[in-house]
Amino acid sequence: MRTTLFLLMSFISLLSYSQETSSIEVKIDNVSSDDGTVGYALYNKDNFMGIPLKILNSKIRDGKTSVEFENVTPGTYAILCYHDKNGNGKMDFETNGMPKESYGSSNNIMAMGPPQWEDCKFEQKGEPVSLIIRF
Repeated sequence: MRTTLFLLMSFISLLSYSQETSSIEVKIDNVSSDDGTVGYALYNKDNFMGIPLKILNSKIRDGKTSVEFENVTPGTYAILCYHDKNGNGKMDFETNGMPKESYGSSNNIMAMGPPQWEDCKFEQKGEPVSLIIRF
């Protein structure tokens, strides 16, 4: 009886520590061409504009593309994406630092200069999130 009670209490305590995960679906519907792919990067505040938590790539069909980040724990995130039109796996820039390829971010705020965390952040509260990003 004691062993059963101990196992039951252990199981209940493990359940209380597990975190719900959910998904973040991202769609883009204004890609200029079907050439190349679209790269998507998921960030939190600590790694924003650095090494992403997750990276996904998607083919383009009729100017549209979408991905789904799965098993995302609740928290505050941002997504940056770009059209890798030439398929070289990186964003290309002009000599003056301006991007050669289209890009976008969560919340679709396009200011002068690189994206800012405060402009891009959104909440994932344990339920599926669906975003539309515009280039």
